[in-house]
Amino acid sequence: MEFSEDLVNDSFNEYSNSGFVVFKSIDNKIYLIYSNNNKSLISYDIINKKKLTEIKNAHNQNITSYKYILDNINKKDLVLSVSEADNNIKLWNINIWECLLNIQNINKFGRLHSACFLNFNKNIYIITSNLFHDKKPEPIKIFDLNGKKIKELHNSSDRGDNTHFIDSYYTKKSSKVYILTCKENCLKIYDYIVNKIYNIIYSIIANNIVIDDKNDNVHIICSCHDGLVRIWDFDSAKLLTKIKVSNNGLFEELLWNSYYLFVGTTDNNSIKMIDLKKKKIIHSLNGHNNSVRTIKIINIPEYGECLLSQGLDTETIKLWKFKTK
Repeated sequence: MEFSEDLVNDSFNEYSNSGFVVFKSIDNKIYLIYSNNNKSLISYDIINKKKLTEIKNAHNQNITSYKYILDNINKKDLVLSVSEADNNIKLWNINIWECLLNIQNINKFGRLHSACFLNFNKNIYIITSNLFHDKKPEPIKIFDLNGKKIKELHNSSDRGDNTHFIDSYYTKKSSKVYILTCKENCLKIYDYIVNKIYNIIYSIIANNIVIDDKNDNVHIICSCHDGLVRIWDFDSAKLLTKIKVSNNGLFEELLWNSYYLFVGTTDNNSIKMIDLKKKKIIHSLNGHNNSVRTIKIINIPEYGECLLSQGLDTETIKLWKFKTK
């Protein structure tokens, strides 16, 4: 891959692995949604390379992360914006730029750190967790799109969930739903339906997780705080592979074709491309001025598949394209 261009020069990423989202909309536009240091929510048209909409002061504090989902039933592109310090989330219909939902004061103790979508039984839910608080760590909370809290996930023997990362995973093979979280020293997998912990993997600090279910066995791929990529068997929680990537922490990772993994690092503020079969780094994408926190992939008609990346506390979102022979 090679650097192509800086798409925007006014973005802001504060300690988040989800500082922007990019997606092809239901009306075949390619949207980049991000924020700036003035708490604005901004949409950018990648095909026509122009800023479309800016909602100023979309939150009372800086927007720290985003999630996207397509609502197929109602034909809407939905984006969730999270403000950690503000302790609230907002749900946006990007097609008409309407705020559909604003859930405030989600946690009584600690700060809202992570949120994601769950698409289950033809319904879309919002899952939130918290940043650790000594007084009373709180459970994972699940809301419907009307803002009603419908469920909590917790274990009576657990102190709570200091969640650096949270996501949902639906297995078509077994029709099960799992919630995956990373806390201060372990990775937890919850069985959403029975509300019990399915697996716990200890002695790691995972900053990001991707699921590889393209083959017979499901694997969990973790980018970890100690600079290693670890691969675990989902069902047995057995460690399968360790790949040394950096001497420092790793951030968001992106699985490409089940053979390659892109990982954001602090090493030369770069993105490392890893061959998972050879278990080694085969390419380094350099050009950011700070640690690379967010990496996304999108197919752009002009270039084909491309990477978008963003560094910590830097103003640019960069576009990378595959080299042409």
